[in-house]
Amino acid sequence: MGETLASSIKTLLKETFEGPGNDGSYYTESRPNTGVFGTLDGLTAKDASLSINGSTIAAHSDHIRYYLWVIRTMISGADFEKDWGESWTIAAVDEVKWAEIREGLHKEYVTLLAEIDSIDLEEWLTNVNATIAHSAYHLGALRQMIKSLENEK
Repeated sequence: MGETLASSIKTLLKETFEGPGNDGSYYTESRPNTGVFGTLDGLTAKDASLSINGSTIAAHSDHIRYYLWVIRTMISGADFEKDWGESWTIAAVDEVKWAEIREGLHKEYVTLLAEIDSIDLEEWLTNVNATIAHSAYHLGALRQMIKSLENEK
């Protein structure tokens, strides 16, 4: 059960962040680069800083990173304080900060993906599944925000 479950979870995490593979899509658009990373590629710090419906692409991106960090920290058993509000405080970013957010998001994703094979999935299944659902929700929000950006140009 563990290998099949781990494989399934990794497939869905990869689709959410990297986009669908060559075998098609389970729930995202089937074109390449439609995951979180492909969606964010090519956006400038200026794009990521624009307020759209009261938030920014930078804030959504950093919130996804923070959520992954929280789940990984919980799984590790480390004590920490969650501050969901803090994960939404980013408004304007420069190119350096925008690159840091995207790199931090990628790092948290790659680390969680690698840890899937070594954690007790039965114990952490709800949390890991919530990570997929939460990230997919924000992927949809990001894609809608980008449509707003495109309509304004």
